Amino acid sequence: MHCDVGAHKNSKGYKQAWIGYKLHVDVNDWGLSISPVLTAASLHESQVAVPLMKMTSERIDYLYDVMDSAYDAKPIYEVSRSLGHVPIIEKNGRRKEATPLAPHEARRYQERTVAERFNSRLKEGFGGGNVMVRGALKVRLHLMFGLVALFADQLLKLIN
Repeated sequence: MHCDVGAHKNSKGYKQAWIGYKLHVDVNDWGLSISPVLTAASLHESQVAVPLMKMTSERIDYLYDVMDSAYDAKPIYEVSRSLGHVPIIEKNGRRKEATPLAPHEARRYQERTVAERFNSRLKEGFGGGNVMVRGALKVRLHLMFGLVALFADQLLKLIN
């Protein structure tokens, strides 16, 4: 893990770049974080998917791996099925027309908004958007405090 440059397209289609790290988190249907992994900013999400699925499978039992089109790769499907899960991954057209999900998969895929809300809340309200420390250990600690606070807040929302 090292500090480097990451880039992606934002929701408006513009390229955004940053220097630092990237936090990957498995989130359950209730918006609670299960497995977090901090990586270099340049590492693509799909490269973390398999280790994250295995880590989460050791911690809890679950049925579905719901992911966006960045994870549409044969090895991810294979590992998901080998773990006894059902992969529901939005198809990436790769410059062709993408095959839509089956209706029952599309309904389940809508649960992915929980992960998007989790990421948004972590960035906007729990210190994940602007980390002002240097070094992987300090960045990880800063983000873990945010994850703990977000977990507690979400748990209180579920109880009430």
